[in-house]
Amino acid sequence: MSKKYGHIVFGALAIALVWLTGFGMSQWWEFRVDLTEEGRYSIGEATQEVLAGMDGPLEVEILLNGALPPGMMRFQKGIVETIKTFRAYSNEDIHIVYKDPLQMEGGAREEYILDLAAYGINPTNLYSTQDGAQTSKMIFPGIVLRSANYELGVLLLKGEAGMGPDEILNLSIENLEFEISQAIKRLYMRDKRAVGIIMGQGEMDPDDGFGMVEALNEDYEVYKVPFEQAKSVEDLLTFEALLVGGPREAYGEREKYLLDQYLMYGGNLLFFVDKLAVDLEKAGGDGTVAMPFDTGLDDMLFRYGIRINNDLIQDLNFGYHPVVAGEFGDQSQIVPLPWPFYIQAGKMADHPVTKGLDQVQFRFASTLDTVKADGVRKTPLIFSSVYSKRLSAPVRVAFEDMSAEPDVTSFTSGSLPLVYLLEGNFTSFFKNRFVPDEFDEDLFLPEGSSGRILVSGDAGVIKSWIDPGEEQPLPLGMNPFSENITANREFLQHAVNYLVDPDGIMAAKRKDYQIRPLNKVKIRQQKTLWQFINVVFPVVTILLLGYLQYLFRKRKYEKG
Repeated sequence: MSKKYGHIVFGALAIALVWLTGFGMSQWWEFRVDLTEEGRYSIGEATQEVLAGMDGPLEVEILLNGALPPGMMRFQKGIVETIKTFRAYSNEDIHIVYKDPLQMEGGAREEYILDLAAYGINPTNLYSTQDGAQTSKMIFPGIVLRSANYELGVLLLKGEAGMGPDEILNLSIENLEFEISQAIKRLYMRDKRAVGIIMGQGEMDPDDGFGMVEALNEDYEVYKVPFEQAKSVEDLLTFEALLVGGPREAYGEREKYLLDQYLMYGGNLLFFVDKLAVDLEKAGGDGTVAMPFDTGLDDMLFRYGIRINNDLIQDLNFGYHPVVAGEFGDQSQIVPLPWPFYIQAGKMADHPVTKGLDQVQFRFASTLDTVKADGVRKTPLIFSSVYSKRLSAPVRVAFEDMSAEPDVTSFTSGSLPLVYLLEGNFTSFFKNRFVPDEFDEDLFLPEGSSGRILVSGDAGVIKSWIDPGEEQPLPLGMNPFSENITANREFLQHAVNYLVDPDGIMAAKRKDYQIRPLNKVKIRQQKTLWQFINVVFPVVTILLLGYLQYLFRKRKYEKG
């Protein structure tokens, strides 16, 4: 064999060996390498566990289709890439299909759009400017997931109040892993963990608490926990979290001991507590006065590092309250009027619980102050607007005040925290105190290893509105007197999910993608240059290299 053919055979064998090695490795050793700075093509361990828990194939129907402006094309690409990444980690088949509801015919289209609305996926008019002309397109920014037995829709385009379109898109892309993995978990989850709602101290009645239970039922088994039936702390430890919602009667030493020791043993607590009693039935005419009342929780919360103050917040970013404005025949005319006590809170902390949430409505919220508590980290989650003010108790509450223009110059308190998250090693309220007689002092824990508490000075944030026509409670966030749906439901779900498992799926919301926009001035000035570089230059380069190779070969063989 000549030397020339020997080189060819050696090269062919080397290529074959590399190919066979790569093929064999791909068959026996699957691996992925994410070279992006933000980890765009990586998913968390909790998401991998969700995918490993799938017990059947999954179909993902992408609704965002057709001709889209660049920003929405990036969003659609992010959805597809996230699902393909999930497919790479899952042992079950994940099949992607594309569907445009507006391309369906007749009654099927209307029925399908109503089904999407039930999932919270409503059409959005997308406006864009192309060649100086503005065009609009109706889109459905969500997906529908189907397992063998269940179907679930997910709205993926979400943002905080006040964000611009680019920020909303970027935030929505950051949250794709969380939103989709949470939906998959709900589809395939078989055993739900338990959450308890404390009863016995005048908490919310069933209608008021309907939305709270409905929201938590998606991820947990929800139980009412009458404290008089709890004989020991062990009776409470089966619950991942306990929620105290709007008590009207004071907690005694027995009830506080059970909550305290539940926390010391690693439990999680949520307190939604009204500090001032407001009777809206007496707010007509000359009005009424909101007065403090004792819940018995102040001293215990103070030990944990938080204090709910005896005041109420008013905010110029307000909601509306229905008021009877008169009679028309035998029908009362109900008119929603502006009510500064109803705060439309849209300022959120950059935290997994609140990241990406739209406005959350509070009704008669009190301010919160933190106090020293060693080993406890305190994080404010939601704030009022900068145009807010505090009213110390007693506070006048009168519907007739709605008719007057608010004095803007008095709203100078700035952004006030409405919700606090406490995390760390708590000290027991009963340390250096007498333990209630009925409990075994040998089981008492003076210090907790790790726990989490969420505190709000308002129970109305998790309280359902009542539809006056149907006389039925509504899900959280829905208001019969407003077309806007607030994010109260999502806030409660995220709060409980974080308290129960902060390193679980909620950790996916810590992703942070950087927006790297192109310089529009340079695009206009250098458009022709970069078109030449990207289109003409590669072709010219290849032709030039081919011509040089031709000259080289011609010269070589002419000499030969």
